[in-house]
Amino acid sequence: MTQRTVLIAGATGLVGYGALKHFGMQDDTTVIAVSRREPEDLWGARHVRLDLTDPAACEAQAWRFTEVTHLVYAALYEQPDLVAGWQDEAQIRINDQMLRNLLEPLLAAAPGLRHVTLLQGTKAYGVHVRPMRVPAREGRSEMREQPNFYWAQEDYVRARQQGQSWHWTILRPVLIVGEAIGGAMNLIPALGAYAALMKEQGSALPFPGGAPRVSQAVDADLLARAIAWAGEAETARNETFNVTNGDVFEWDTIWPAVADACGMQPGEPAPFPLRVLEEGAGMAWDILRARHRLSAPSLREFVGQSFEYADYQLRYGETDPGPPSIVSTVKINQAGFHETMDTEVMFRKWFKHFQDRRLLPSIG
Repeated sequence: MTQRTVLIAGATGLVGYGALKHFGMQDDTTVIAVSRREPEDLWGARHVRLDLTDPAACEAQAWRFTEVTHLVYAALYEQPDLVAGWQDEAQIRINDQMLRNLLEPLLAAAPGLRHVTLLQGTKAYGVHVRPMRVPAREGRSEMREQPNFYWAQEDYVRARQQGQSWHWTILRPVLIVGEAIGGAMNLIPALGAYAALMKEQGSALPFPGGAPRVSQAVDADLLARAIAWAGEAETARNETFNVTNGDVFEWDTIWPAVADACGMQPGEPAPFPLRVLEEGAGMAWDILRARHRLSAPSLREFVGQSFEYADYQLRYGETDPGPPSIVSTVKINQAGFHETMDTEVMFRKWFKHFQDRRLLPSIG
């Protein structure tokens, strides 16, 4: 394989950090990590501290990117009110501008650029505003009439690529589970902190969400390998693909595995808005992390906006079963990416990883 230099924008986020870890372990790859704060581990990458909302700063740093062959664009701006912000005009405008701020100087500085990967998700199919068509398929199930920064970024990249030698791929993962501290949409810190706080009161872990819905998830490491595949495969050039673990789940059926991974028994359903823990459980978390000698930061720094995201994913407050949230992965399978993972195994894997890193209490 030809030597490559991969620029990862948003390297501290759930997708970006997974990609950083994957590419950092490849002997034929030089990695440049871009983010406002330095990642927990650089995996051999060179870090460039950069605020993508600042066009002048992006222009000034472009000289560092002259050897870049692949851009993995995983940077994301979210509003403080996470779920409502998904339809906000400012959120759309800022995410669109961040990509332009980076890509324009990169195109001028890196003549050897070969590939750009963009990340979207099931909001492309309107999952946040309406029942999805099942299964949602690329190129026929999109909800283009719903404003979304996905469309602004995609239209810009499509237009900018015309007549150029580089290609793009858009990946649409479902619920992503992996390693990120203080992220907007990572369930492991949110559910892990909830479980640890509940364990102080007993051995059972009540399910805090609402009525069930059939859903899908994707392991962040699997997604990173899909990103690497997309950057090299001819069948991925200028194409859009859904990415999942390959199975489906409901929270009530997977909750026993979540409880067991946290060293607890599954409790009876007890609807509870996890978001209130953000303000109300900070002191209890500080006491807990001191007693267990955790390396995790304060609750707010550890969980970020993910309590709100957990409420959304677990469907807190919903009393009727939700419409299925299922996408088709036939297209990416036929193009040559075939990896799968058991979603229950995925959750166990990441809880153990956080426990091993002393970010969550050990179950031993």
